[in-house]
Amino acid sequence: MYMNTLIFVYNADSGIKNLAIDIAHKLFSPKTYACNLCALTFNTFSENTIWKDFRNRTNLNIVFLHTDEFKTKHPNHAFEYPIILSKNNSTLDVFLSKDDINALSTVEELILNIESKSCDMLR
Repeated sequence: MYMNTLIFVYNADSGIKNLAIDIAHKLFSPKTYACNLCALTFNTFSENTIWKDFRNRTNLNIVFLHTDEFKTKHPNHAFEYPIILSKNNSTLDVFLSKDDINALSTVEELILNIESKSCDMLR
């Protein structure tokens, strides 16, 4: 199967107000934060450097969307967030589910899962 793009959908809405709420939530109650994908790829105030290095060196086409942005672009699709989808032409398939992402503890685990699964899909 040829994979055109990976779409990362964070379990957070876009916008400055939502960003402020997310930062406060990460600071004061990190264990109840609803987006493990956010927690893995971002520190409280900036992108995780290990994640940023991976993004800069990967050959994968990657798109990042917030939940509201995804729902606007793909109104006929309903998923549990966070999620990583593979887009092949106009087809969206689950690449890593909410449960898969929530089972990860480190950004390194996320990267290993992405690399392993993307290699499997390209075979």
